[in-house]
Amino acid sequence: MLPGSLINPTTFEFPIILETVAGAWTDIVLPGDPSLEPACIAAARRLIDQGAVAITANCGFFIRHQAAVAAAVNVPVALSSLLLIPTLLRQLPPAAKLAVLTAYSRHCGEDMLGVEDPVERARIVVDGIEGGKYLNDAMKRPLPPPDVEALQTDVMGCVARVHAAHPDVSAILCECTAFPLVAPLMRRAAKLPVYDITNLSRLVMATIA
Repeated sequence: MLPGSLINPTTFEFPIILETVAGAWTDIVLPGDPSLEPACIAAARRLIDQGAVAITANCGFFIRHQAAVAAAVNVPVALSSLLLIPTLLRQLPPAAKLAVLTAYSRHCGEDMLGVEDPVERARIVVDGIEGGKYLNDAMKRPLPPPDVEALQTDVMGCVARVHAAHPDVSAILCECTAFPLVAPLMRRAAKLPVYDITNLSRLVMATIA
């Protein structure tokens, strides 16, 4: 498994347990399918049965099922880095913007951002890697091996596009759980704080004895 991947046991300082949500193919999860919710809850309960003390997900678009899964289990649930958006906005100067980089920007709707105030919502810039090779590969069944070079090309192109259009962006949040693989490069190139699901996972686990 690739270094920095959410499902790589060496990424974290704590053990991980993996479960699969039945039917959760990329082309189903990204546009959203309410019928996946029972499968998400079932997977979360299987994790609890195996001793999990916190639960996350390997796609930020599972935030659609955050409330249902959190209500179904009695451990902390953080299914998406998008949960960080309200906190990150408050960390930045009022005139600064937060860039949310996603796998597919058209499917990352305002209802997923957790920000109701239109003034604050205007500070969020959403862009994605749709149309690139990495996402095209991720839509295939079965999944081919991840092409890290394509991921790097697609993500860094997205970073450059956002920087050119929005020079007032002061931080970047990665929705896609593949993006931590290239987060160090993003930080060096953009010279900005870059947040992702691995940061949120460590924060959650740091609170648990």
